[in-house]
Amino acid sequence: MNYKPKILFALPNMLIKSVLAVIFLFPFVWMMLSSIKTYGETIIYPPILIPRVPQWGNFLKVWESGPYMLYLRNSIIVAFSTIMLQTLVIVPAAYAFAKYSFRGRFLCFGVVMMAFMIPSQITFISVYLMMADMGLLKTLWPQILPFGANAFGIFLLRQAFKQIPEELIESARLDNAGELSILYRIMLPMAKPSMVAITMFSFISTWNDYFWPFVMTNTIAVRPLTIGIAALRDIEGAHQWEIIMAGNVILVSPILLVYALFNKKIINAFAYCGIK
Repeated sequence: MNYKPKILFALPNMLIKSVLAVIFLFPFVWMMLSSIKTYGETIIYPPILIPRVPQWGNFLKVWESGPYMLYLRNSIIVAFSTIMLQTLVIVPAAYAFAKYSFRGRFLCFGVVMMAFMIPSQITFISVYLMMADMGLLKTLWPQILPFGANAFGIFLLRQAFKQIPEELIESARLDNAGELSILYRIMLPMAKPSMVAITMFSFISTWNDYFWPFVMTNTIAVRPLTIGIAALRDIEGAHQWEIIMAGNVILVSPILLVYALFNKKIINAFAYCGIK
C-alpha cells in the first residue's frame, strides 16, 4: 500500500495546526513566563522569553497589594451561585421545550432565542436602575440574578433532550415514574456532556466578566477578581509588568484548569451522541 499520498496530504494539515497552536498558545506562555521575571527582564530589549532566576514572590506581591482574597471569594460565590441558579431554570425549561407540546411553545422558544441574541450591554441601564431601587447594589445579587436564565444553555440542552427517544420516556411512564424522576434519572444522565459544557461556559463567562461587575458594583466589598486584577496597573504603576502578569496568571488559572479537565465533554456536547 502506498502511504506517500496520505503523508503528502497530512503534512499541510499538521503544519497549519502547528502554526495555529503556536499563535494561540504563545500569549499564554509569554504571560506565564513574564509573571516570574524581574522588573529588569520585563523591560529589557531585545526581550527574553525565559527568566534567568524565577521570581515566585511576584504572586505573593499580588496578594499583598490589596484585598485579593476578598475579590477571589466574591468571584467564587458569584460563579457558583450563577451556575446553581441557571441549573434550576434551564433544566425544566429545556425539558418542556423538547418533550412537551403546549400552545405558544414556538413563540416562547423564539423569545428565548431573542434573549440569546441581545447583548447585556443593551440592558445594563434598566437592570442597574432596578437593582438600585431594590437596594441591592452593595450586595452580590446584581452579579447573579440577571444571569439566572441562560438562553444558550436552554437551547443547547433542548437539542440534547430532543435526541433522546420518546420510547424511553413512555416506558418510564408505564413504570409509574414521575416527571421529576424521568428528568433527573433518564434525561440528565443521557445529556451529561451538554450539561458539563453549559456549566463550563457559564463558569468561564461569569469568572471572566469585567463590564457587568464594573457597572453593578460601587464598593470594594462586592467586587470580583477581574476588577481587582485590572486595578493592579494603577496600584503597581504602569511599568510593573511582572506583577500585572502574575495577577493575570492567577485570574486565568481556574479557567485553564477547568478546560483541561472537561474539554472532551465540550466536544461531545456539540456532536450527535447515538443511544446505545
